[in-house]
Amino acid sequence: MLGLRRDRLLTLLLLGVLLSADLYFHLWPQVRVQLRPRGGPGDCSCPVSAADPSAPPPDPATTTTSRPGGAAHNFSQLRPSEQSDEPDGRSTGRPGLSKLQSLFAHPLYSALSEPPLQGPEDTLLSSQEALRYYLRKVARWNRRHKIYKEKLNQTSPETPLQFQHEASWVQFQLGINRHGLYSRSSPTINKLLHDMRHFPTISADYSQDEKALLGVCDCTQIVKPSGVHLKLVLRFQDFGKAMFKPMRQQREEETPEDYFYFIDFQRHNAEIAAFHLDRILDFRRVPPTVGRLLNVTKEILEVTKNEILQSVFFVSPASNVCFFAKCPYMCKTEYAVCGNPYLLEGSLSAFLPSLNLAPRLSVPSPWIRSYSLAGKEEWEMNPLYCDLVKQTYPYNSSNRLLNIIDMAIFDFLIGNMDRHHYEMFTRFGEDGFLIHLDNARGFGRHSHDELSILSPLSQCCMIKKKTLLHLQLLAHPDYRLSDVMRESLLEDQLSPVLTEPHLLALDRRLQVILKTVEGCIQIHGEQNVVTTELSEHSSPNSDQADLAS
Repeated sequence: MLGLRRDRLLTLLLLGVLLSADLYFHLWPQVRVQLRPRGGPGDCSCPVSAADPSAPPPDPATTTTSRPGGAAHNFSQLRPSEQSDEPDGRSTGRPGLSKLQSLFAHPLYSALSEPPLQGPEDTLLSSQEALRYYLRKVARWNRRHKIYKEKLNQTSPETPLQFQHEASWVQFQLGINRHGLYSRSSPTINKLLHDMRHFPTISADYSQDEKALLGVCDCTQIVKPSGVHLKLVLRFQDFGKAMFKPMRQQREEETPEDYFYFIDFQRHNAEIAAFHLDRILDFRRVPPTVGRLLNVTKEILEVTKNEILQSVFFVSPASNVCFFAKCPYMCKTEYAVCGNPYLLEGSLSAFLPSLNLAPRLSVPSPWIRSYSLAGKEEWEMNPLYCDLVKQTYPYNSSNRLLNIIDMAIFDFLIGNMDRHHYEMFTRFGEDGFLIHLDNARGFGRHSHDELSILSPLSQCCMIKKKTLLHLQLLAHPDYRLSDVMRESLLEDQLSPVLTEPHLLALDRRLQVILKTVEGCIQIHGEQNVVTTELSEHSSPNSDQADLAS
């Protein structure tokens, strides 16, 4: 009996120790959090880095919701005292900051160095006019949707859509100004990316250009074996729209050497990576783009009203839900894209304002390529071609040529040979920025650098001072381009967006660009190569860019 009582006593002591440990290590910390005053110095919305337990919490104003495990960055100046160390422990230019945070905290990316907006003429949209336009659009959509439901004898009650002027897509469009599609300090972009990633879809349809070609396409005659691309317009519950481009090939697949650029696949991950690179280069000319895993049955087929789109869905022999573009690009089911079994990766690019509100000019590039199997354009054979361009309006009296060189640098970094046109908002005149649309043919071959893409730079030997300073900064080990791109792309739901060889190719191509500029300077002199934009001559803050030297 004595031994039995001793065993019971030991068991009770052991249970008491375990209960005490559980109270101390698990329950008590939660009680402390609940008792802690809200907004006080100890309030922290995210875990502090284990490498630096004493690091203070980040400012809630600089954090946004992102996918689990991903880092979120507001594209604004970040203070070193508010950031934790980089997870992998790489050294950075500033203590306590990751490389991407250090880059965005650099004076080159300071909001103060951005020329101030002078007046309403520097913003793209009139707020009142835009809001009235979108109110009419929402009312018309509600009417059409009601008629469509009645036609199908669907009587389930649905609350009509309500237009919300604070919606992220509205604020994005209202924020477009003379300097870019969004401001460096704008908190709207992270909110827009989050909304496109998570909001349910309420409609799906073909784009307008594809609709225009449906009536003239004969599928018995036109079949492009490459299946060049397939895209859809999706609308979300907040009435925002995005262009959806589905995954056509795996990330590690390179474009075959024998493929012409105009028959290459369009890659969804290239669209995503192009947005991140454009933001890192501080161009801000690519519409916000995010990756998403879509349920093609529930989020496309069941919400589309387009009977042609409904008719191209089928179930493959592997029991996967697939669909294809009827015309003009692909007319056969073997060129379809398929879910697994119904989930499909894709990119979502935010729509720009309607052409009714913000007309755009589409101009053939002076360095347009030949879209035949054997032809060549004049710039490919004449090394003095840029002298002719410089004598032609508007390239002889505005920033247009410098903006084209910016675009060529961007395209060379991503390996995009398919830039036949460029677009710009007519409101901003001849000096307006070029919009870097349609980047899906980038990141096709990491093992090859297509030097012909750099022809505007190598032939004209001109580059903006601001662009050169950014490139030089990204070549520095503390801000290495591949490292900041890798970190930035971790924010996306489809991470890893790029394979490691593509990331390393960015560093290699950056060195090619800098060597090309160096060669131009040796021949023509720095004062004739490195140029200040016309709009910067009167800017009181333009000299701050010299801090990067």
